[in-house]
Amino acid sequence: MAILEKRNNSMLGFYLFCRGFVFGLWSACASVGNILGAFLASSVLKYGYEYAFLVTSVVQFAGGVVVFFGLLTSPKEVGLCEGPVTGLTTVERDTDSHRPLMSDNEEDEDEVVCDGGYYSIQRQDDEPEPQTKAIGFFQAFCLPGVIPYSLAYACLKLVNYSFFFWLPFYLSNNFGWKEAESDRLSVWYDVGGIIGGTVQGLISDFLGKRAPVLCISLLLAMGALVGYSHSPNDQIVNGVLLATTGFLIGGPSNMISSAISADLGRQEALQGSQEALATVTGIVDGTGSIGAAGGQYLVSLIESKFGWMWVFYFFIVMTGLSIVFIIPLIVKEIRSMCRDSQARTHQL
Repeated sequence: MAILEKRNNSMLGFYLFCRGFVFGLWSACASVGNILGAFLASSVLKYGYEYAFLVTSVVQFAGGVVVFFGLLTSPKEVGLCEGPVTGLTTVERDTDSHRPLMSDNEEDEDEVVCDGGYYSIQRQDDEPEPQTKAIGFFQAFCLPGVIPYSLAYACLKLVNYSFFFWLPFYLSNNFGWKEAESDRLSVWYDVGGIIGGTVQGLISDFLGKRAPVLCISLLLAMGALVGYSHSPNDQIVNGVLLATTGFLIGGPSNMISSAISADLGRQEALQGSQEALATVTGIVDGTGSIGAAGGQYLVSLIESKFGWMWVFYFFIVMTGLSIVFIIPLIVKEIRSMCRDSQARTHQL
């Protein structure tokens, strides 16, 4: 038990220290799906658009079947208790298949019957702590950092999703490349986003701050957008610029939707409430989805009236607004880093 507890504590410590790296790696699942979907669609596009929809729908249906039959919905499915017993703490599982007739310490021990065996449990004298209830929507919206990051994510998700939806059409329309080639080339944006979210999450873990990393990445992203808007008619150069742009835009987007949302939902005021974490995450992601939805209409409107160059200007402005919304958090975290540095200097 001591060895198991030590291992669990070490794993928890690794998770708490490398939360940005872990969530950055986990959030890459969406980009991996985009890459696989682009390759699947481009491989059958020559037979007609209906086949692209057919293949992706079949894969989605197959994934739903795997989730339905393979996803574990409760601890009971693997032979564990359904939930914590009030006033009791699980100690160990009996390996004997038969229920023991007598316990050595009948006053302090009881047994709980679960599917798959008996469990030895120990009584606790202390009263169980009351569970924290879910917080309200407006209460979660007013938590420190939620509004700035939500607004920043709305602008950033607008740019990120616009690239995802409009990039193949832009490559085909602007450079005259075949649709299948454009689909395959567009995956480099997602490749950059996968690497960006993981690397920037790891850097923010070592710094102990998220906002400064986001600010530097988004400032560089504005320059990358200017560079990509003047990309030559060369697929290799275009792919490199796409990966760079995805690294600088997709990376911060993945960080806000995963690691930063988890940080916001684990503030001291929430007392570790899992319901509060879900509420805060839903607010940040929902606000971003509103921005992404409105952006698709604006992109088509700007492109039809002014051309693609103005679309990139629009992306640059939205990226700049993302920085503006988190400026108070950037200043706060930089001051905190300076105070920590001065404290370490005085200790030396």
